[in-house]
Amino acid sequence: MTEENAGPSAADEAPTEKKRMPVWQESILLLVLAVVLAILVKTFLVQAFYIPSRSMEPGLEVNDRILVQKPSYWGSGEPERGDVIVFADPGGWLDANEAVTATNPLTEALSRIGLYPTGGHLVKRVIGVAGDTIHCCDDRGRLEINGVPLDSSDEWIENNSRCDGPMVGACDWTAGPVPDGELFVMGDHRDNSADSSYHLQCTSKAETCDASDAYVDVDLVVGKVFARVWPADRFGLVEKPPAFDQLAETLAAREEDAEPATSSAP
Repeated sequence: MTEENAGPSAADEAPTEKKRMPVWQESILLLVLAVVLAILVKTFLVQAFYIPSRSMEPGLEVNDRILVQKPSYWGSGEPERGDVIVFADPGGWLDANEAVTATNPLTEALSRIGLYPTGGHLVKRVIGVAGDTIHCCDDRGRLEINGVPLDSSDEWIENNSRCDGPMVGACDWTAGPVPDGELFVMGDHRDNSADSSYHLQCTSKAETCDASDAYVDVDLVVGKVFARVWPADRFGLVEKPPAFDQLAETLAAREEDAEPATSSAP
């Protein structure tokens, strides 16, 4: 005789235990997620670079590790005067040492996903934006932007020449107006930086040199340098020198003075 109304057994009442993922699978999953996150951060937010030359002294020295942020230039945002930017080579600007990127497959792979500082780019400061005319120099050796001198008394420039001009020593040149979508950039170490002023004078080119080689296309800009993270004793934010705020205020005031007065007569 069989039991027709037997209750559930203890085994049936016990909750089904969820099967855990093996540790090795969890490790692989976490690694993949970390790599994907690193790639997303590098692509859209922050990327690490290192300084390959002395062209940005005294603020940035050889082998400094820097962080570049990208959101400032999203959408309609573009580099401003005084920004320190990282950009891809416009063509022939990098020398053999600066063009070196990763030195072995491991560092190359890490740099591609944003876990190792990237090389093969240039770091310069924006001096002129679209429409600007840059002149070297006034009677005190200062650059003039649209006729307004750019103060260098705060010692943000490293300079052994008689003016705030190019590394080749010439103190009499004019660039601009800077074309739309282009930038005029210079290194803070003025006599040791193959920058826009250097290429403007065609000193590194053949006789067929085109002065338009002096400008950097905005589309080549990776982002704005905002922090120096290594070595530890030099950790800090990379800020715009006060001279550029003073320049912007002077230019804005001059534009206001030049605007025609509106008549209040009926």
